[in-house]
Amino acid sequence: MALSSRMIRGANERVRVGLIGCGGRGRLVARLMNEVPDVEFSAVCDVYDRQTNAAKEWAGARCRAFGDFRRVLESKDVDAVLIATPDHWHAIPAVLACQAGKDIYIEKPLGHTIREGRAIVDAARKHERIVQAGTQHRSAPHYRTAAEIVKSGALGSIRFVRIWNYLNMSPDGIGRAADSEPPPGVNWEMYLGPAPRVPFNRNRFIATYRWFWDYGGGMITDFGTHRFDSLHQVMSADTPLSVTATGGRFELRDGAETPDVLQATFEYPGFILSYEASMINGHGTGVRIPGKKYYNARGLEDRPHGEAFYGTNGTLFSDRIGFEIYPEPKAQMRLGPAEPGRTEPRGLRMEPEDVRGEDATQLHVKNFIECVRSRRLPNADVEIGHRASIVAHLGNIAFRTGRKIRWDSATEQIIGDAEAAQLLARKARAPWDLI
Repeated sequence: MALSSRMIRGANERVRVGLIGCGGRGRLVARLMNEVPDVEFSAVCDVYDRQTNAAKEWAGARCRAFGDFRRVLESKDVDAVLIATPDHWHAIPAVLACQAGKDIYIEKPLGHTIREGRAIVDAARKHERIVQAGTQHRSAPHYRTAAEIVKSGALGSIRFVRIWNYLNMSPDGIGRAADSEPPPGVNWEMYLGPAPRVPFNRNRFIATYRWFWDYGGGMITDFGTHRFDSLHQVMSADTPLSVTATGGRFELRDGAETPDVLQATFEYPGFILSYEASMINGHGTGVRIPGKKYYNARGLEDRPHGEAFYGTNGTLFSDRIGFEIYPEPKAQMRLGPAEPGRTEPRGLRMEPEDVRGEDATQLHVKNFIECVRSRRLPNADVEIGHRASIVAHLGNIAFRTGRKIRWDSATEQIIGDAEAAQLLARKARAPWDLI
């Protein structure tokens, strides 16, 4: 599918980008995007002068620096924006960017709530904008191969999938911090934006914001969104039918709010997904091949992040930088009084496989720029990013209400639970109640 053909650019036409959110992730993605031929960053913006200045110094003298993203959107020398803000500042800049005629690369989750995500999708379609969600697994060749294997039927029937995100932050987590005055150069009021007004606290700022409900959704919206998108890609799935979740802030001695252990069970048509998040153990699950690199592994045996697709012919374990297939034996296990024990294996139901990959962010930003020029939909089009984000948000809604959530994907409504449905959106604080 292509958007309006009148907007197609030449293959070598310069694309001028504005960076909104100049923290570590924003600058990393910006550097990779800047490596694509004929791309330049003409504007940078952050609520913290130190980060804005660091980004401007990297981008060069011709780049302008702002403290208000609206100045970026007004700029005639900005064709597209890279939004790498905290989650609560994703939707408003994205919707206004669409209205201003800018294309968008936006980090996950798409919005701070499900309604915010839908608002971005609607704005992108209405204004014919290219919007790439920052779920870079979609551009990874090894995930496309995994999807082809599953689609071929080689793995057999898959009725259970496991996704896990583990890291060990015990015992102190992000620590505790007293409220204080903001550091020099921080516009705290602008940082809060649509979120409730609270005093400055360093734990609510920069890298640790995601552990507070006002600005993020914890592990499941951070790491989990990537893997829910991979689940959808590999399983040719869309959205779940229902979810239950349990967990808590059990162990970490800090001031954060989101759970340090979370388990959510999602019912999809034809299969069940178990999602696990732990912030008090980094081992994870799955198996490892000696000498192979695994995403974020710190020890010799841990596998802290990944997906496992359990088929009748074998199990496919995947993560950001590769996958393996472990076949099932041909012999069946038979337990019962008539024939106790198991029969001897007689070969394997499929061939083992070991595929090495790498982080695909560089491929993902290249795909975005190519689509800005061609007007083709990108690998992680805004609707794809929205559907992955929905899964994470529903997991949090089930956890926060303590009830089973039933989901109508056609209307994007929670069925039969008015209290839970209130968590589909959040009233933004004025004057940011714009979408």
